[in-house]
Amino acid sequence: MSRFCAKADFSCKLGDFNRKLHSSNTAPNLSNRGITDFTPNYKKMNFTYSRNHDWALWNAGQRVVDTHFVFPLMHLDANDPRNYYFDATDEMIRITQEAGSKIMYRLGTSIEHSGLRPDQKHFNSLPPTDYHQYAEALAGIIRHYTQGWANGFHYDIEYWEIWNEAENDPTCWKGSYEEFIKFFVIVLKRLKKEFPHLKIGGPAATGYREDLILPLLKACHEANIAPDFVSWHGYNNNVHDFVSKVQKMRDILDNEGLTKCETAITEWHYLLSWEGIQTNMSEKSSKNAFEGRTGLCGIDSAIYNLATLAAWQDTVLDLAFYYGASPKGAWGFQNNFGGYNKVFYSMCIFGDLLAKTNERIKAESFSETVFLTGGIAADGKSAMLMVADYRGTESELRIKIDGIEKAEVSAQLLDIENDRTETDVIFENGELILPKKDNGSSAFLIEFKF
Repeated sequence: MSRFCAKADFSCKLGDFNRKLHSSNTAPNLSNRGITDFTPNYKKMNFTYSRNHDWALWNAGQRVVDTHFVFPLMHLDANDPRNYYFDATDEMIRITQEAGSKIMYRLGTSIEHSGLRPDQKHFNSLPPTDYHQYAEALAGIIRHYTQGWANGFHYDIEYWEIWNEAENDPTCWKGSYEEFIKFFVIVLKRLKKEFPHLKIGGPAATGYREDLILPLLKACHEANIAPDFVSWHGYNNNVHDFVSKVQKMRDILDNEGLTKCETAITEWHYLLSWEGIQTNMSEKSSKNAFEGRTGLCGIDSAIYNLATLAAWQDTVLDLAFYYGASPKGAWGFQNNFGGYNKVFYSMCIFGDLLAKTNERIKAESFSETVFLTGGIAADGKSAMLMVADYRGTESELRIKIDGIEKAEVSAQLLDIENDRTETDVIFENGELILPKKDNGSSAFLIEFKF
C-alpha cells in the first residue's frame, strides 16, 4: 500500500452524501440581472442551500433581507402587514429557490463597514432599542415566508439564524457581546414559542470561539430555551485544523446536554491573511492578497475548497455555507470582466459529483495533502471520484481502487493552467494513476462508466 497516496473502495457504500455541506452565501443576482444574469452559472455549482446574509450588499439599490429594509420603522405595529416591505426579498428568495437552492434566512443585518474610528457613525449594526419589539418584527418575517401571512408564502424554509458575528464590534453589533446574549435569548424564546417546528439558532460567531458559545448556551439554559443549531465561521488555509473544530463543537454541545442541536459553519473561505483585504490596504498588499497561486480566488483557494468539502463528509458537521457572496469581486466567482475564477470551477466540480452520484463510497487518504470522496450513480452504471491534492508536490497521484474491475474512464483536471480540462489518466489492475501537469495544488474529477 506504500506506493499509494489513497484508497477508494467502491464496494463499500456509506449512504448518501451530506448535501447540506455544499451550500453557499451567494444566489442569483437581482441587481443588474437585466445586464448580466448570474443564474445559469449559479446553477452549475449545484448548491443545496443559500444563506441570505450580505445579499443587500451586492444587490445595490434593492431593499432585501435585512430587517431594517423589511421592517424599517421599528416603532410601528409589527402585527400590521402594511408596515413591512417584502417585495424585493420575495423576488430574491423566489429566483434562488427556482435555481435549485433552499434558503437559510439570516435575521438581522448585513455587515456594515462604515468605519472603525469613534467619530464614524454606524446605522444598521446598532443594537435594537427594544429587543421585544424587534423579535415581533422577526416573527412577522417568518410568518410571511412560512405561513402565508401578509400575502406571503408557505415555503419550506427550515433554518433561521439570529444575527451575524455580534462580537465583531462595530461592523456587526455596535455594543457589548453581553448585551447581544440578552437579545439572542429574548428573540430565540419568542420565535420558538410561535414556530416550534422550525430550526432557529446562531450566533454566527467569527470563528470557533468557545468563549462566545459557552456563555450564550449558559444564558439559554438559564432561560429554559435551547438553540436548534449553533453556528460559527472559518477563514483558514489549513484543512486539517479547520475540519478538526467540528468534533470539538459537537463534544461541547453533547456535554451541555444538547445532543439534538445541530452544528453549522455558516461562512467559510480560504484565507492566508486579512492584509490587503480588510487591513493595511495598499495597491501592493491587495495584489498580493488577490492575485496568483495563493490569492483569495486562486488555485490554492480552489483546491482548499474541494479538500475541505471532501473531508467534511467524514465528520458530524450538519451544515456548511461557503462565503461566495457577490457573483463578482473578492468573494465571488467572476472577475470584473465576467470571466470565471478557480473557485467557481472547484464548486462546479463538487456540484457535478453530487448531481451524478447518490451513494457515497469509502475513501481513505494516506497523505497529508490528498483528500478524496466519491460515489455511485443511482442506476449503478457509473461512478465518480474526486481527488484534491492541496499544495502537494508529487508529480503524480496513485490511488488504490477496490470494487471496480473494468470501466471506461475519463477525467477532468483543475490546476493553475487548466479549468476542468479533459486529461488522460491510467486505470489498470486496481490502480488509478493521475499525472499532474503542475507542481502544486491540483484536483481531478474521474468518471467510471461500467
